[in-house]
Amino acid sequence: MGTLARFWVQGDSGRYYRLAGDRIEIRSAGSNPGDAVNPAAVEAMGEVGIDISAETPKILTVDAVRESDVCITMGCGDTCPVFPGKRYLDWKLDDPAGQGVEAVRPIRDEIKKLVEGLIAEIDAETAK
Repeated sequence: MGTLARFWVQGDSGRYYRLAGDRIEIRSAGSNPGDAVNPAAVEAMGEVGIDISAETPKILTVDAVRESDVCITMGCGDTCPVFPGKRYLDWKLDDPAGQGVEAVRPIRDEIKKLVEGLIAEIDAETAK
């Protein structure tokens, strides 16, 4: 099984577990997580049937990166640990912090598209 580590707003990884099934493990953490999940993210995810209201932000650890095959960052720059042999992707997305649900929806939808594309890539690689 491959491991896909995503770092965005804590708790939204639950949505992507459904996309990947049990083929890929998805983790979510941040280099500087807030005290609570963004209420606009909770609302936006709830609109697509995913309740992240009980989630809490988690700090990105060196172990989480070390154990991952693919590390996706979203603007953490030099604060994210880097290990040889890992695949790193930096997705350029608007920061949802302090944004209302109208601004968070397109971010949520773009992440879904990017994750679906990456899952397809990983599936193609493992099928070889």
